[in-house]
Amino acid sequence: MSQSTPAHTTRSRRELSAWRNAVFVIFILSGLSLATWVARVPGVRDGLGLDTAQVGLLILGMSVGAILGLVASAPLLAKVGPHRGMVISLGVVAAGMVLIGSGVSFIHFVPVVGFGLALLGFGNGMVDVMMNVEGAAVEREIGKTLMPLMHACFSLGTVVGAGIGAAAAALHVDVSWHLMGIAVLVIGVAIVAVRFIPNEVELGDPEAGVPEKRPWGERLRENLSVWADWRLILIGVVMLGMAFAEGSANDWLALGVVDGHHQSNATGALVFGFFVAAMTVGRILGGPLVDRIGRTNSIRLTAGLGVLGLLLFILGGPLWLVVVGTVLWGFGVSLGFPLGMSAAADGTDKPAARVSAVAMIGYCAFLVGPPLIGFLGQAFGILNALYVLLVLMVASALAAPAVREASRARAPRVRAEA
Repeated sequence: MSQSTPAHTTRSRRELSAWRNAVFVIFILSGLSLATWVARVPGVRDGLGLDTAQVGLLILGMSVGAILGLVASAPLLAKVGPHRGMVISLGVVAAGMVLIGSGVSFIHFVPVVGFGLALLGFGNGMVDVMMNVEGAAVEREIGKTLMPLMHACFSLGTVVGAGIGAAAAALHVDVSWHLMGIAVLVIGVAIVAVRFIPNEVELGDPEAGVPEKRPWGERLRENLSVWADWRLILIGVVMLGMAFAEGSANDWLALGVVDGHHQSNATGALVFGFFVAAMTVGRILGGPLVDRIGRTNSIRLTAGLGVLGLLLFILGGPLWLVVVGTVLWGFGVSLGFPLGMSAAADGTDKPAARVSAVAMIGYCAFLVGPPLIGFLGQAFGILNALYVLLVLMVASALAAPAVREASRARAPRVRAEA
């Protein structure tokens, strides 16, 4: 269970495994909560009688909330530490889901749904930083690359959330009861999970027994100072290119197959499935690869695969070649975001602020990328617009040395079980 533990305390394998698994669970809960909303978008639209443009405005509100959550994460961590911070953040997520469900089914008031979505985005933005900070901490303790697998857990959460959402829609479960049920599940599991995460002085846990507590304002100014670190900005470049390519694939890959390669809608959806599967597999297998060849070479390798995949996808030819390009594209973007998070938190006394900074860069790419590709696609064709992704992935490869391990030779601090 969670205990106040001094820095550098040696932990047993069982304690480290419990810590790692608890962080896995937090990643799953984040993915589950987002996918729950996405799966019920049609139900929300029908329940409120909205058109596509109005739904788009609601989604924009959630995106803005997520960016604000990323900004707020560092001050909240400086104030309460990651334990309370993760529970508070997922509590905000749960409150947002309750408001969305109530606004759709009971109150029938669009602004309530909009505010609920803003809270959902805000809470997820905050917990995104905190769970990555914890992930980097347990990764350092165990001495193995775990961040790609943690992000695969997020993907698993989205799959579970989508499956539950599809089942709820098929069984005509009301949106409100579905979202409220998931909200209770998220906050309940989060409260249990954080009890298995040790308190860490380095992460600012108040329960960890910090001998001298500096004023919050002073710690906040230190957190903002990380933006002057050029290495951190280059890590952000790596994440910018990868996140831009990943986010654009989520929104435009299927349409590129249909409009650019003249395939059916069903084929477009199927090819997109290959992309998601390749990205998930890349994250599952990424940890051992990074431990073998290092972060820098892993980014260069995957970025190279991504560039090749994009070229095959854009230039086209037979459908099988497009599918091969799609798979390489998925592998190419699989490690950029998690390794960027690890690099930002590695070897620093301000991990939360650094993770928050690079996360903002990455999520801005998710937010800005798809609309930009749409604008360029309208002017030059969707496939030609994808050349922007190719240029950004080359930039990620060039900036790869910034993610090099600060403590590559670290040994896991594990004591033998008595």
